[in-house]
Amino acid sequence: MKNILKLTRRFVGVLLLSSILVFVLNLAVLATLTSKYAQNGHPWETAQKAAENIKNTENGYVLSDEIMKILEQEQAWAVYIDNRTLQVVWKTDSLPEGVPLSYSASSIANLTRGYMDGYPTFTGESEDGLMVLGYPKESFWKLMWPSWDYNFIAGFPKILLCVLAVNITLFFFIYMIANSRLLKSVRPITNGIQSLPTEEPVHVKEKGLLSELAASINRTSEILQEQKMQIRKKETARANWIAGVSHDIRTPLSMVMGYADQLKEDASLTEEERRKASVIVKQSERMKNLINDLNLSSKLEYNMQPIHSSKENLVSIARTVVVDFINMDIDDRHPIEWETDKSISVCMINADKDLIKRAISNLIQNSINHNENGCHIFVKVTKSDNACSVAVSDDGVGVTDDELKQLESAPHYMLCDENTTEQRHGLGLLIVKQIALSHGGQTIISRGSHGGFSVELRLPLSGFH
Repeated sequence: MKNILKLTRRFVGVLLLSSILVFVLNLAVLATLTSKYAQNGHPWETAQKAAENIKNTENGYVLSDEIMKILEQEQAWAVYIDNRTLQVVWKTDSLPEGVPLSYSASSIANLTRGYMDGYPTFTGESEDGLMVLGYPKESFWKLMWPSWDYNFIAGFPKILLCVLAVNITLFFFIYMIANSRLLKSVRPITNGIQSLPTEEPVHVKEKGLLSELAASINRTSEILQEQKMQIRKKETARANWIAGVSHDIRTPLSMVMGYADQLKEDASLTEEERRKASVIVKQSERMKNLINDLNLSSKLEYNMQPIHSSKENLVSIARTVVVDFINMDIDDRHPIEWETDKSISVCMINADKDLIKRAISNLIQNSINHNENGCHIFVKVTKSDNACSVAVSDDGVGVTDDELKQLESAPHYMLCDENTTEQRHGLGLLIVKQIALSHGGQTIISRGSHGGFSVELRLPLSGFH
């Protein structure tokens, strides 16, 4: 609905702006075109100058050469009528034949107001007579009865504003009526477009001026629904395939691990044979963990893993995981240091305790796998206004810039040495990221302050989820 109102305001704004612009432009054009014709006082001024410049001499009346030149340029003729006799006492050589040489009071009034034999005439007064100028036919248009009602002239600005307001209102209603069908067609179209991102089925009635656009929206909705269904089928098939393969692999893998463990402990075998059996056990254990990670990752990706959230203390969870790893590090090749500030003993989050423990374990195990020759591992819990974080870092071999960029864009990136049995990064980081996202948190991968590899798991505090 907001888009409809916005579109309507835009239409109305364009309408009003264009109306005002056209009105002002018309006034400017009208003023430009009529400016040179509006100076209708010029022939009256010329007639008055001629009356003032005619002189009575011994040889009769004489008009100055300057005025005569003006009359010749304007193709005008002139007569001078004596006040006492009402006879023409002077005239130009170009006087037309139909112009009389004697006048009455009424004829003088008539020529002053209008025309003489079709010639527009203009008068100028002097002490002894009346100067009459006649211009070529159709050179001037004279208003014969120039009288107006005083109240009309006084109220003309108000009348003009009222007429303008009525015209604009009428123009607006005509415009709205003319575009009402378009506005009715636009409303369902905008509603349909806004509904497309919701992934819900959309159907717009295919009628009106925008029926073709409505049909396109309907086809788009059908395509999106079909794609959604196909993606869902693929996701279900993939998850089922992973679950099925994982189940089928577990049984033979358990047998391989069992027999390999027996061979590893068999004293009748040579040292080399038992070493090989030990490698089989170790790599089988890796395969088992990878299968478990693959299952968990698939469940988290498709929201098939139930999240049992409750209020938990992240400090307590992280400390428990660290203690478990310290107890397992018999040869002390990967000592873990607890760097959490003593003032932070409680940091409550809404989370699935087992999944958070799995995420922290993956981060510590990642440092161990990444540094088989040994390294120091540092675990630190920090607290901010709205988040609680646990960071696991080490002082091991670290990563290059390219590897770090790949890990940030794809946490499941697998880095392999020349020895293909030593994969540095598996699905562990991907699972950490998925666990963080499922809890409304995030993961931050960096080099860390100790020079090695660092991953921070940041989760919202209880009440901020």
